[in-house]
Formats: sequence, C-alpha cells, structure tokens
Amino acid sequence: QVQLVESGGGSVQAGGSLTLSCAASGFRVGGYCMGWFRQAPGKEREGIAAIGIDGSTSYADSVNGRFTISRDNAKNILNLQMNGLKPEDTAMYYCVRRYCNTRTPPPAGGPRGQGTQVTVSS
Repeated sequence: QVQLVESGGGSVQAGGSLTLSCAASGFRVGGYCMGWFRQAPGKEREGIAAIGIDGSTSYADSVNGRFTISRDNAKNILNLQMNGLKPEDTAMYYCVRRYCNTRTPPPAGGPRGQGTQVTVSS
C-alpha cells in the first residue's frame, strides 16, 4: 500500500528554520519525481519544490534560495529544509509523488498524507 507521512512542522518565529520529512512506503522515492506543495486557508495549492529522478531540483520563486529539497533513498524519505521562514510561509505542507517541476501545478490525484502544519509568527 502506498503511503506518505509528513512530519516536522511546528511554530517558529520569522527567520527561523524547520526541516520537514516525508516517509514513504509502498514505493521507492528514488524511482519517482517527488515534491512538496503547501496550502494556506482560503488559498490555492502552491507547488514549492520538486526533485527529479536524476536529482535535478526546482523551486517556486516564493521559496527559492530559502528552501532545499532532498531525498534519502536509503531511508526512503523526502526532506524539505526551510530557512529564513516568513509569516507568508504559514500553511499546511504536503509531499506528493510524480511532481517533477514547479513550473507545473502539483498533481491533483495520487497518494496524499495528512500534511504537516507550519506556522510562522512575525
């Protein structure tokens, strides 16, 4: 059974850092494009980071230079290092499979975890 479980969210002050993790089961993260998107209340989903099978990465302009996506194939985990957090980063964060490039919207279907909440205070 394919499952994604996000963790690592929390409440931080502006300028702080968090590292999100997404534990995958039922498939190998190394065999797929993987990515992260976020959704704040009343707003559309925003694809923010993606990593290809070849390790190439892409980022939304809103997070470029502050967030880093990575993959630990041995542990079968997708990570998102978030530095320089801003109040506008406050949202629920989800990992997603088959998301190769942030120039396209994140896939609407497919396995989805419960997400992890990130709250940034000013």
